[in-house]
Amino acid sequence: MNSIEQLIEIALQEDIGSGDITTDNLVKPDIKGHGKIIAKEQLVIAGLDIACRVFERLDPQIVYKPLFIDGDRVENGEVVVEIEGKLCGLLVGERTALNFLQRLSGIATYVRSYVDMLGDRDVRLVDTRKTVPGWRVLEKYAVRVGGAYNHRMGLYDGVLIKDNHISVCGGINKAVDNIRNSVSHFMKIEVEVSDLDGVREAIDSGVDIIMLDNMDIKQIKEAVEFINGKALVEVSGGITIDNLNHLADVGVDIISSGALTHHAQSVDLSMRIDV
Repeated sequence: MNSIEQLIEIALQEDIGSGDITTDNLVKPDIKGHGKIIAKEQLVIAGLDIACRVFERLDPQIVYKPLFIDGDRVENGEVVVEIEGKLCGLLVGERTALNFLQRLSGIATYVRSYVDMLGDRDVRLVDTRKTVPGWRVLEKYAVRVGGAYNHRMGLYDGVLIKDNHISVCGGINKAVDNIRNSVSHFMKIEVEVSDLDGVREAIDSGVDIIMLDNMDIKQIKEAVEFINGKALVEVSGGITIDNLNHLADVGVDIISSGALTHHAQSVDLSMRIDV
């Protein structure tokens, strides 16, 4: 069972427990019904397949008809999905399916506002590992649906030497030498710095990517000029939609923001069911 199926199973078990007392005592198991999932605000939809899997887990014969695809803009009042199947399955799965849709669409909608702000600027907007435990694959998928890109998926798929690594190794040069002697030559090396001295040491170490962490605009401009194409420049820390374009216009290659996931709010979707 993959992580998404496990998450769906956990979410359903969390909600259903030993059984849906209300539905089990009001609805006969063979009655059919149909439902509509409706947008209650303007949004970018994400998670349609996940919602479908929720209903299929409860009723394998469900007929699930999305009227949009992930990444589409949806207007307030528009029907997003039409569903037909056993009424019990629709009623029991409603909240769990909507929880997935609302959270993932909330991220996609929030990310799209950043992407729209950047316009056609030549910079890559990426997320971070600041995700809800267990939801990382889905939340990073929603980031892509919103139009941005993913940074590392986890600690296992990219080298990022951060301040604590530098501290315990005794400096950037030592940390970079140690990691370079241990990983494949195909692996890029990124180092996080917080001042211009760190930038100079990172360049001397021959790293591939330099992350400028919580530096002000003046420092970032000086760092970009000093690096002068010798490494990719990533900027992180304190990124908001208000300062996004200022950062993009100083010549950095990558803007990473944890806000893309942990500041996003769920959007409003509802489901109407009848027989």
